[in-house]
Amino acid sequence: MTADAPAERPVALPDSLLGRYARFSCYNSPYPAHDRGRAVDLYPDDGTAPAPVPGEIVATRTVGCPDRPYAVDHDHLIVVDVADDWADGRGADLLARILHVDPGVDAGDWVDAGDSLGETVRSGFFGRWVDDHLHLGFRPADANPYRASGSLPVVPDVEIRGSSWDGRGTVVGVGKTYVRLDAPVHPDPGAWATLAADDGTPVDGGVAHYSGGGAYGAGGAGSVSLLGAEVGTTTPREGVVGADVDWGEIAVTVEAEGQSERATGLSLFASREDFGTKIVFHEGHDFAVGDDVRVSVELAESSIRLA
Repeated sequence: MTADAPAERPVALPDSLLGRYARFSCYNSPYPAHDRGRAVDLYPDDGTAPAPVPGEIVATRTVGCPDRPYAVDHDHLIVVDVADDWADGRGADLLARILHVDPGVDAGDWVDAGDSLGETVRSGFFGRWVDDHLHLGFRPADANPYRASGSLPVVPDVEIRGSSWDGRGTVVGVGKTYVRLDAPVHPDPGAWATLAADDGTPVDGGVAHYSGGGAYGAGGAGSVSLLGAEVGTTTPREGVVGADVDWGEIAVTVEAEGQSERATGLSLFASREDFGTKIVFHEGHDFAVGDDVRVSVELAESSIRLA
């Protein structure tokens, strides 16, 4: 991307869009559509699917997805011709692609931002530990909206704070392939925050079970350290404040009294309220609600990659 290529100009995601959802992540996915921050996942947390942008429904399509015992057989794509006046006129140049919603709308319908698009689906594109969400990406208005790749870069146009963490916490939620801790504590409920690297930089993504992530507000190329270990290297994003992160080879270990297990990784996102670290165990785990744990990160021969 260059400054001379307006088609590649990042799409800013205003708080009026992001604020309709409980959480968001631009990087916490293994799929190419999220490479280098080219899509955002929006988590409503209540099964609803509020439209992220206003516009006319261009098409809805049913698409195949990976066969998972915990997921539906088919996913869906909704294409929206974004309203011309959205984001101070940027909408006139954009199509929006929305996935993981069983559509309650049809081609030709008009939706305002916040209107229901249907109901979220438990997609086979999700790992078992992934919560239901809307995947949102943008294309130039004259681009093919059906291809999986080719979306424009996106950047949250909100302040995102980093929450420092010493690796300790109590398990407050469990699933077959994850645990959620009560730490770190949200630094300012009502504002956006995510886990902070050791230098305070807010970070996003699957560390390091996916190959890449992001850093918000990063100044330039360098390294990212978490819990005392160098976990990745950054590449500045052109035209925006922030950086892409390539995760290194690390091992995440979770210890409780008389128990130590290697985790697959840490699942990071930005949140206003519901916080705490989500730890992924692809093959399952033996932790329970109430366990006091300590998480450590160390360099390793290889990370456990899921894509």
